[in-house]
Amino acid sequence: MGHRVTSIHHFEDYKKAILEADCVMVGGGNTWHLTRLLHQHELIEPIRERVQNDGIPYIGWSAGSNVACPTLKTTNDMPIVDPLSFETLNLVPFQINAHYTELTLEGHGGETRQMRLGEFIIANPDTYVLGLPEGTMIRVEGDKYELLGIESPKCKLFKFGQEEQELTDLSGLTF
Repeated sequence: MGHRVTSIHHFEDYKKAILEADCVMVGGGNTWHLTRLLHQHELIEPIRERVQNDGIPYIGWSAGSNVACPTLKTTNDMPIVDPLSFETLNLVPFQINAHYTELTLEGHGGETRQMRLGEFIIANPDTYVLGLPEGTMIRVEGDKYELLGIESPKCKLFKFGQEEQELTDLSGLTF
């Protein structure tokens, strides 16, 4: 495809790798563990500065999309480690709930994602959350947001004091 990707663990100096990168790509895994590693290696600020100040692309999926948010608070992952801080990259002014679904397993007595995100916005009333189903992504350029996906992309917007909204277009959103 004309691109060469080198995983950061191949570098001796992680910060230098970020400073010399043309793009930052962060994949999936456990968001708690990923956040801990970002803090341990002091990569939050270098990544944020390269993306926001130098304009290099950031591509994240699953846990990589979670850490693009202000915090890791809307991850679905089990807290397997102390993340050292809930702060993440803050590349977008909203929280993402990756792999969002409204499916409920028969016989499951626990909370749905919708219920959990409803609880989250009560505890965090100034925060917007976008529930992104599988196969859906957000392209961000400046303060413009575009919803893309494989089939009829849509997402769910959660905000305290507002009805949940199913969105197919993010072009009019301001945060």
